[in-house]
Amino acid sequence: MNEDMNNNVNLNDIKVERKPSNSRVKPIFAAFMAGAVVVGGLMFTSDKLNLFGYDTQTVQSSATAASAANSAAAGVQTASLNNLGTNSISQITKASSPAIVKIETKVKQTSTSGSRRNSQQQGTQSGDTIENGIGSGFIFEDSGYILTNEHVIDGADEIDVYVQGYDTPFKATLLGSSYDLDLAVLKIQGDKTFPALKIGDSNAAEVGEWVVAIGNPYDFDYSVTTGVLSAKEREISIDDEQGTRNYKHLLQTDTAINPGNSGGPLLNLNGEVIGINTAVNAEAQGMGFAIPASTISSVVDKLKNNETIPKDPAPYIGVALQNITDDMLQDLQINSTNGVVVAEVQQGSPAFKAGIRQFDVITEVNGKGIANTEELTKAVQAAAVGDALKVKISRDGQTKDVSVEVGDKNAVTAYQS
Repeated sequence: MNEDMNNNVNLNDIKVERKPSNSRVKPIFAAFMAGAVVVGGLMFTSDKLNLFGYDTQTVQSSATAASAANSAAAGVQTASLNNLGTNSISQITKASSPAIVKIETKVKQTSTSGSRRNSQQQGTQSGDTIENGIGSGFIFEDSGYILTNEHVIDGADEIDVYVQGYDTPFKATLLGSSYDLDLAVLKIQGDKTFPALKIGDSNAAEVGEWVVAIGNPYDFDYSVTTGVLSAKEREISIDDEQGTRNYKHLLQTDTAINPGNSGGPLLNLNGEVIGINTAVNAEAQGMGFAIPASTISSVVDKLKNNETIPKDPAPYIGVALQNITDDMLQDLQINSTNGVVVAEVQQGSPAFKAGIRQFDVITEVNGKGIANTEELTKAVQAAAVGDALKVKISRDGQTKDVSVEVGDKNAVTAYQS
């Protein structure tokens, strides 16, 4: 398994603090942009091989057992269930598993000196492909359309899809994907129709209902776990090499989800997909998250046709922020650490247009005191694009109110690109 699988995410907001000297405040404010609420301890659960740095021999499935399971599943034609919602877990598993796939990704080797991902692969030639990650997915149309997470196939040069009942994997084509939604649609081609799962109605699912997850955690193929729907409408943010994924409307479940489950279905007791298992809190027990079927259904046709998916408005005012420490008080001419310091103002941003400048201290928004960067970020994100925020600032010992019209960060990014 590969070292580069480690996708652990810190629960705490990242803060950069340095000791000031002379004008002690300015060195602190080196390009620290606010606006992302980081919910950490989260990890993608695809996920790249050896997410926790385990030795190759530590976690390994039996190829013989997998082959036997595949052969036993041959001839299964459908994954549909009745609508009574009274199926046993074993019935759901038997009916649904044939439509659930294992996804292995490969990347091209770019160096003849071997790969950092696996010391055993040293000596591979440039252009050769090496294993990169393992995840899950499910067939949602019997002609071979597959849904999974974008982070499962991100960066892959080749995508192999293993379907029960077939001895060799299918080479999948990536039709469309969305980084922001963390969704992707693949296509495989067979000589007959495939078993397929029905996408259900996540809005109708109720907290406390039983749910079932099936996937390939740690390369243990087609593992089944059960639990309940713990909550709905959860929001989390996860940083990675490309930026920050801001997940919305997530389903929370205590169903066991582990690395390799990403992209696999979360099923109700009718055997319908109500979510795609995506993330897990590594610091908690039984706290996983799934993208709801309502989100999937709204974009799946666009993904199939590789169409651009419009981004939701992202409220922003265009400032980088820093929490206040005791040794800043004299330079800022204030007497309390409540509030946040403006480290940087983006040229032409809503804050810039409102007259907010570097080293201003923001103490209130709409009459409510601001204690730290997290509170200001939440206040901005709770506003709608176009709203006017009444912001109280302190500058050189003097306070004043300014009106800031909330902008759309996604519109600015699209314009700049």
